[in-house]
Amino acid sequence: MKLKLALIASSFIVTGEAATANTRLLVNCFWPASHFACSEVLPNWIEEVERVTKGRVTGIIPPKSVAPPPEQLAAVEEGIVDISVMFNGFFGDDVQGSRVAMNPFVGIHDAETMSRALWAANQKYFPDEITSVQLLSQFVISPGELYSLTDTPINSIDDMASRKMWVLPGPLTAITKKLNSGVVSTPAVESNEIISRGVVDGHLGLDPQAVQSFQLLPYTESTTKFANPIYSSSFSVFANKDKWDEISAEDQAAIMSVSGDVLGAAFGARWDAAAAQSEAAYSDAGLEVVEADPDFEQALNEASAFVTEDWIKRAKETGINAQGALGFYRSQLEGGTK
Repeated sequence: MKLKLALIASSFIVTGEAATANTRLLVNCFWPASHFACSEVLPNWIEEVERVTKGRVTGIIPPKSVAPPPEQLAAVEEGIVDISVMFNGFFGDDVQGSRVAMNPFVGIHDAETMSRALWAANQKYFPDEITSVQLLSQFVISPGELYSLTDTPINSIDDMASRKMWVLPGPLTAITKKLNSGVVSTPAVESNEIISRGVVDGHLGLDPQAVQSFQLLPYTESTTKFANPIYSSSFSVFANKDKWDEISAEDQAAIMSVSGDVLGAAFGARWDAAAAQSEAAYSDAGLEVVEADPDFEQALNEASAFVTEDWIKRAKETGINAQGALGFYRSQLEGGTK
């Protein structure tokens, strides 16, 4: 009898501990550990989660990504990690709303404002399009830009057509091919291998901090700045549904209070700061900054219109009011830094 009572008491103790145990989230970051997304933004968010849940929910970031960038969604769905970040272009064709920010010439030179605008558009026009995971936030990074590797800046459609370009995969590759440029398209992390070997004489799609971090400044002679940037990349932060369901409704609400546009803006602001710091290094590296000829910007804008038209068609097919979402996103950028 004493043994039986002891076992019952022990079971109550274990059950009580389980009931009050913290939920620990494994938060993956696919960038290198030294990248500010992994070393600053996500750790700061984890601290905020711990603060608003009074320590009931904690988090940890693995020292190395558990999966390559395109496989972040699968890693979360399968429970390999609890939370991760992924480029929105890696979602399937049934996820189109989050790509509204990646249409050409819709953005501004202000990633923080674009990030807030994307989350606002998500909540209004496509809050339920991502269903296999729990969406926590979305954000936009500083715009990708156009660079010349020769002494002649790229400042006309003819200049573009005469070049062989390294181009970020996706819409920018389609646009550049339409202009009859020679195109080498690889993931951003492979850009140095192509550019440093002299395979191309221009590149398109990397933001300033990427140009610096991928050590491309020694090979780059000039950049052409558009009044409205040609392209920006957007990302999503999401959680495993089963893990999310383990968290109380009270703590879920608390976590969302520091996620959504708050976390998105934190990512955007940090990217803005990194872009500004990298641009400050241009002069020491001898990189010339050229203002785009308005005629060139207009011609490139018109030449890239097919990308937006295609997105509108695809988004409509998923049930999204595409024109409404695009117009709303643009309206949210008014007053931001041009």
